[in-house]
Amino acid sequence: MKINDIITFLNEIAPAHLQESYDNTGLIVGNKEWECHGVLVCLDSTEEIIDEAIQKGCNLVVAHHPIIFSGLKKINGYHYVEKTIIKAIKNDIAIFAIHTNLDNAFQNGVNSKFAEKLNLIKTSVLTPKKEINSSDSTNGAGLMGFLQNPMPVSDFFSFIKTKMEISQLKHTKIVKNKIHKIALCGGSGSFLIQKAKEENVDVYITSDIKYHEFFEANNQIILIDIGHFESEKFTIELLYTLIQNKFSTFAVHFTNHITNPVYYL
Repeated sequence: MKINDIITFLNEIAPAHLQESYDNTGLIVGNKEWECHGVLVCLDSTEEIIDEAIQKGCNLVVAHHPIIFSGLKKINGYHYVEKTIIKAIKNDIAIFAIHTNLDNAFQNGVNSKFAEKLNLIKTSVLTPKKEINSSDSTNGAGLMGFLQNPMPVSDFFSFIKTKMEISQLKHTKIVKNKIHKIALCGGSGSFLIQKAKEENVDVYITSDIKYHEFFEANNQIILIDIGHFESEKFTIELLYTLIQNKFSTFAVHFTNHITNPVYYL
C-alpha cells in the first residue's frame, strides 16, 4: 500500500477545499508514491514524534497541525520546525497534515469528536461554510448541540473536566442557572463568540480567548476556555479510529507523546 492510499482516504473525510485560505493542509514532507510501512497519528509534528515513528517502524506521520504553516526561507536546524523536517527527510518519513479541513468537516471532524465527548444531541454547524457547487453546506466552523437534559452550572463544569480529562478551565461570569444549549469549537475559536451569542446558546466552549475577548460575553452567555491542546487532543483518537477501521490489517499507532507546549502548576 502506498502513502497516497492513506492520503486519498483522509481527503475523502476532510476534502482540501474545506481548509481555510491561510492553512497548509496536505502532504508537507515526503513522496506520496512511497510504500507505506506504518502510520503514526499525532496532534503536532516534533522531533520526538519523528523519533517515535522511527522506533515504531512508521514512515508516515499524520498530524492535525501543519509542521510548516508559512513559508520557510532557511532549513538549517536552528528552529524546532527545521529540526523536525531535517530529521524526517533524513529518515524517509512523510508528514501529512489534516488541519482546518478537518475542523470544518461536520461528520468525522474535530468538533463532532468534541461534541461526542460531551454527549451532545441534535448537533449542527455553528457557521456553515459554502462548498463548491453547493448553496446549503452542512460543513463549517464550530458546532452547536444540546445536552440530553439541562444541567446545573456547577455540575456542568465538573462534567466538562471529567469528559475532557482536564483539571482546570477559564470562564466568564456565571450568568446561567442551567446549561442546555452548547456551542463549541476545537482550537482557536474566539472568532465565533458573536455567532454563539446570536444562536442564544448557554455556553460557548473553545480555546485561545484573549483577555479583552472575554468581555464579549456581555452577560449573555458563559465563555469557557479549556486550552488549545485540550480542546483538540481527542482528534488523535478520531484519526486513529478512522484509519484503523479503513485499513484494518495495517499498522496504525497513537503517539505516546503529549506535544502540548503549555504546562500548568
